[in-house]
Amino acid sequence: MSTENKSLITPANIITVIILAMGLVITFLRFTKGLGTVTNLDQNNPWGIWIGFDLLCGVALAAGGYTTSTACYIFGLKKYHSAVRPAILTAFLGYALVVFALHYDVGRPYRLVYPIFVQPGTTSFLYEVGLCVFLYVTVLAIEFSPAMFEWLGMKNLRDKITKLTIALTVMGVVLSTLHQSSLGALYIAVPSKIHPLWYSPYLAILFFVSSIPAGLSMVIFEGTLAHKPWHHMMDQTHKDEHDGVILGFARGASISLAAYFCVKLVAVAYDNNWHYLATGWGAWWLLEVLGFVALPSLLYAIGSREKNIPLIKWAAAMTVVGIILNRLNVSVVAFNWQLPASQRYFPSFMEIMLSIFVVTVGVTVYRFIVSRMPIFFEHPDYKDAH
Repeated sequence: MSTENKSLITPANIITVIILAMGLVITFLRFTKGLGTVTNLDQNNPWGIWIGFDLLCGVALAAGGYTTSTACYIFGLKKYHSAVRPAILTAFLGYALVVFALHYDVGRPYRLVYPIFVQPGTTSFLYEVGLCVFLYVTVLAIEFSPAMFEWLGMKNLRDKITKLTIALTVMGVVLSTLHQSSLGALYIAVPSKIHPLWYSPYLAILFFVSSIPAGLSMVIFEGTLAHKPWHHMMDQTHKDEHDGVILGFARGASISLAAYFCVKLVAVAYDNNWHYLATGWGAWWLLEVLGFVALPSLLYAIGSREKNIPLIKWAAAMTVVGIILNRLNVSVVAFNWQLPASQRYFPSFMEIMLSIFVVTVGVTVYRFIVSRMPIFFEHPDYKDAH
């Protein structure tokens, strides 16, 4: 066996192959035997973890694309330029995987285009979400394409696309504002199903405001995970700007988390739901809001002031967990909260494994791209072209 082949047999690669194999088996069962074979969904719980995690969390955590490109290209903060391509790549893969995962829930992949091109329902929140996600995936694909064109040596196409950078960034901000908020607005239609501590007429605002620290934190979190294994792929500029990006994003995340915390309090005060805080559900809400919103906001502030990079990285991880917790609370945990335990939804093993499969597909594609394309470094032929 050659050295190259031996290098492929690593614990991470073995686990990846096992997960992908299990995912393919579950995929076959899903599309040949139906939802009932692989999920615990029913008429009371038609949306499960594939919506709560794969869609809602995926979209929120992919917000780093529009936040980073806005900081660099709209506000002119060029010191964050080294973070743009990694953020755009993460956002593009995140949204692509959201669409990919949605096929499992819809059940008829060939009809996924119907709301956009065949039977548009212009009065539906779902139509607006679907249209915005479709358009934003397209925008992200175009924003990501210069890296691919540089890798392929297609200079003319690369130069033409880069001239559209500002226009694409503006479109990304507009589309993200629309669909991030509309995902929250979807749940405004079910006030009797969501626990009052998580239901609010401000859900659209809460989802959008929380997407900002989610995106900033995901850039820090993803950069932390990628820094060691892909350190050899990073040029000196990327390495030199690494700490500056983290400190700048920490300040933005601290402020946006503080704003999100205030809106959460206003949402509870709006319907005077303070009495629920004395219940078990209240303790769970306080854990989410104090432990994964207020605390990381404080840690971000301290970390940025003291230039404590490890503390900021911990705050980023806590914020990512907090956003996932919030989206799952709204869509799964606090949904149908009044039903008896026997009728409450809990995802099946195959539902959970399929979500892990989707994430693994994303990580595998990410590894392929960053090991070949100019994501963490400037292509030698385009130095200072930006």
